[in-house]
Amino acid sequence: MAKVLAYLRTSTDKQDLNTQKLEILEYARQTGIHISDFVAITISSRKSEHDRRLSELMNRLICGDTLVVTELSRLGRSTGQVINLIDRLVDNGIRIILIKQNLVLDTTGDDIQSLTMITMLALFAQLERAMISRRTKDALATKKAQGVVLGKTKGTIQDSIYDKDRRRIVELLSLGVSQRRISTLHLGYGCPSSLNYYINRRHLRDEAETMIRK
Repeated sequence: MAKVLAYLRTSTDKQDLNTQKLEILEYARQTGIHISDFVAITISSRKSEHDRRLSELMNRLICGDTLVVTELSRLGRSTGQVINLIDRLVDNGIRIILIKQNLVLDTTGDDIQSLTMITMLALFAQLERAMISRRTKDALATKKAQGVVLGKTKGTIQDSIYDKDRRRIVELLSLGVSQRRISTLHLGYGCPSSLNYYINRRHLRDEAETMIRK
């Protein structure tokens, strides 16, 4: 059964989430829809999607569901951010109700205004992505022209989750314990393939052989 989720967000503690909630409940009463649940948070729009619980919304909403917000600005801090989120929601078949803008974005119906707005937002989202990509490429080209070395130095070894257990891994290898047993029985995290990469990348078998000869 399709559900209706309402998203509430304020940027500071001084603002009142209840105001948004009452506005949404009044809209629901007037239109006869039932709000299945409220996802509320008081946090700056500059935070990540995870912090703003937008990732939670995306995971909970499926095709045919409805998202209700009081206004567009609740979904992000910039036009591009809002448009891209709406584009993702619409693309997943989510119906969006924007109370203050008096808009219902729904691809399942034949409402001309809704379909026109969705098309425009999709174009704006595509344009925003293209502009971001171009700005990124231009910035990288400028740095490269200035002689700035981009990316990590060749041969750089990145930090790994196994670093804290490196000595233990070497000791177990020196005792003849297999990678699979080290991963599943002794460490209890990661997987044999990632451990194998770690061992080979850092030449831990050589260290184990050295330990055996001592």
